[in-house]
Amino acid sequence: MPVPLFNLAPNLTVSRLCLGTMTFGEQNSLPQSFGLLDEAFNGGINFFDSAEMYPVPQRAETQGRSEEYLGRWIKLRKIPRDRIVLATKVAGPSGQMTWIRGGPKCLDCRNITNAIDSSLRRMQVDYIDLYQIHWPDRYVPMFGETEYDPTRQFCSVGIEEQLDALSRAVAAGKIRYIGVSNETPYGVMKFIQVADRIAHYPKIVSVQNSYNLLCRTFDAGIAECCHHEGYVVFLLSMHARLFCHVGEGGGSSYQYTTTLACYKVSLECKPASPLPVYMSYRISLLAYSPLAMGILSGKYFAADGGPVDARLNVFKGRYSEGESRYNLSNNIIKAAALEYHDIAIKYSLHPVSLAIGMISLSLNAAFVLRHPLVASAIFGATKSWQLQEVLKACMIELTPEIIAEINNIHARFPDPCP
Repeated sequence: MPVPLFNLAPNLTVSRLCLGTMTFGEQNSLPQSFGLLDEAFNGGINFFDSAEMYPVPQRAETQGRSEEYLGRWIKLRKIPRDRIVLATKVAGPSGQMTWIRGGPKCLDCRNITNAIDSSLRRMQVDYIDLYQIHWPDRYVPMFGETEYDPTRQFCSVGIEEQLDALSRAVAAGKIRYIGVSNETPYGVMKFIQVADRIAHYPKIVSVQNSYNLLCRTFDAGIAECCHHEGYVVFLLSMHARLFCHVGEGGGSSYQYTTTLACYKVSLECKPASPLPVYMSYRISLLAYSPLAMGILSGKYFAADGGPVDARLNVFKGRYSEGESRYNLSNNIIKAAALEYHDIAIKYSLHPVSLAIGMISLSLNAAFVLRHPLVASAIFGATKSWQLQEVLKACMIELTPEIIAEINNIHARFPDPCP
């Protein structure tokens, strides 16, 4: 069975599995990375995600290698550009990665523009299909934090300036669509609000947040935003004509024609004659860490603590973003993960199939029919057999009985890895 596809945006069809590349250049050598990319592409995956800061753990010596390896694969394998969807991300303010534009310090126009140009150069391509803000410029609770602390807010670059820089890149043909990552409901709505107010600003088409059996926080707030804040694309001849609405409760309207990016559209606008065919889209979730950094695979529950080259073992104490969220010394996390693992054993499923299938891939799964907002699950693999296990998840059907048991565990252990 081929990997299912999803229409993320006009002329942007992605596989519902996306190969993340953050191990390329650290855990995976160039030949190993090429092998994984070959297997993924030949297995029906057309969607590849990277970031300017990758690989992880982040180091000055390796920064940018993941994008570089991906670009070298495209060039050396002579992959037709329209056969793949490339996504990458600009790093938000950190202060810890001084080798990336001095911090990076902020997401102002100069930093975003420089980041885009550098990613294009490393990947040796003319354009990026989906360009994402890796994390917000402003303070937000992330990577295991759950409570917002107003005293931690700092001076940040406005969303208007960020969207202005991204709109210029769209107009220049450097990027096609934009998305956000590690965002909150407030952030998603602000990006929508600003794009609604300033007509030539692109509208976000995706949110890349963590989503797995141990972390369903997306459903608590952002899901509602994504569901309601859709857009319509009217199709006339070979062009996508977008009829945009400006202002609240009325105001003026005008039309904008583009073949590159989606812009905010009011569902109440009346299209010009002749009546066009139209397609509607919602903002979609790109679910990263579907296996909770490998915890849901069960490998860390072995008597010896799992493979010595597993990420949480080999980088122990060096990967704070992951360890702060997926900490097996937390008894609640461990108990929940073990119970999900027991479900897989009970129904003779591989734990990977249970975790991935629960998110988005089994078209017959009850959870999928209930939750149509997940476009693709972004997973990582350092070995061929890991990649193959994820590909097999496409053929798994989760029965109502399995879904019920999963939801029972979720009710007792709600989001232990937020």
